[in-house]
Amino acid sequence: MSSYRTGAVALGSNLGDREKTLASAVRGLERAEGVTVLRRSTWHETAPVGGPEGQPDFLNGAVSIETKLDPEELLQLLQELERKAGRDRSAEVRNGPRTLDLDLLFLGEEVRDGQGLQLPHPRMGGRLFVLEPLCEVLPDAVLPGGAGTPRQLLERLHGESSE
Repeated sequence: MSSYRTGAVALGSNLGDREKTLASAVRGLERAEGVTVLRRSTWHETAPVGGPEGQPDFLNGAVSIETKLDPEELLQLLQELERKAGRDRSAEVRNGPRTLDLDLLFLGEEVRDGQGLQLPHPRMGGRLFVLEPLCEVLPDAVLPGGAGTPRQLLERLHGESSE
């Protein structure tokens, strides 16, 4: 195990009791060895992006964490929490409905570009449903790879949508 690093996890759900599922995921993170949840955003109701037509709206949020787990160990924990919430990645449609979606957005200065793990998350800068909750918990975190801060990414995205 390495030293403690700050990071963020995005949470989303659009099946079942979304609020209960998200709260359970946060509790799972809080109970995990080597992980401390620092802050949790409010929940944001959002329309699905991509995927099949007619799926229910999502409830999205973000948590800031401090952990000594490495990114791969943290990803494994997130996927285990998804499984416990009933998510079966092998049976779902891409960007389709799901009980729980947990995305590791960034972790300290870590940069990864692997098949199963990319850090910082490659699509967070274009997603309001990620950036708005993230700005509640870590607005001024300096993201690895020169992406800026969540606040800067959100301002950029708002600027693009008003043009």
